Formats: sequence, C-alpha cells, structure tokens
Amino acid sequence: LAWRYNVPEMAYPEALIPGRREVGARTTLNLWGNVYPRGGFLHQADDHKAGAVVAQRAGDVVTRRGQIHVYQPLLANSRPGYWPAGALMEGDASTGKWQELTPVLSSSCTVFPRSGFLTQAQQGDYAWALWRPYACCERRGQVFLGSVDFQ
Repeated sequence: LAWRYNVPEMAYPEALIPGRREVGARTTLNLWGNVYPRGGFLHQADDHKAGAVVAQRAGDVVTRRGQIHVYQPLLANSRPGYWPAGALMEGDASTGKWQELTPVLSSSCTVFPRSGFLTQAQQGDYAWALWRPYACCERRGQVFLGSVDFQ
C-alpha cells in the first residue's frame, strides 16, 4: 500500500513542503525529484533521473528502522571497535554513494544528482549499487589489507 499509493507518507511534512528531502535543488535548476513520499512512482520526464530517485527512496527506507513499510532494515548494530553506516541522506557522500550498474557500468561512485550525460535505458531498466562507509579497528593478530576512502 505504501509503495504503490504513498499512503500515509503523502501527508508527511517532507512530502508537503517544497525543498525538504529533495534529490537536487530548484535553485540550480537540477531537481531530480522528491524523496517523500517514498513510493515507487515519480513525475519525472527523464527515465534515468526517475530511476535514481526511486533507488534513493528505497535506500532511504532500508537504512532506517521503524519505517511504515514492509522491509528488512539493512542496518548493523555498532559495537566496540565497529561503527557501521547510519541513515542514508540524499546529496551526502558521507552516508553513501551510488555506482551505476546498468544501462552503463560505471567505475566510480557518486551521489545523486550527478552532472554529465545520463544514458537512457531502452526499456527503463536501471540499477545502482549503494556503497556505504564503515569504520572499524584492527584486531590483534589480524593483518590490515587496505582501505578505500569514499570522500
């Protein structure tokens, strides 16, 4: 019900007040769409941008607990020496970055909205991988293999 008809999120302040929880900005004329209501449909003429906003919405739901959706939260609990990523926020690279998988496989990650040419899929099939930051301490007896810094 929530994903198809946006009930009850269509009445949330984030859905009613322009400028709150948006992917992109009206001021830069690069508004891709609203995060709220977090449903599967979007008014956007560009399929690539619409697919990205729906991915951002799904990421927004699964990186939080207690949402009014049927879902499995993808959140780990922190413990001494381990600090998993928190809630995903649009436009904030410190909470996660997206890697385009199809229609064109990207070798880099970015936040939405991104600049540059957006390849349109023939049948509207878009997919992204969400990369999240994690931090931990090296345990005694283990060998540090390396790290990747997303910032």
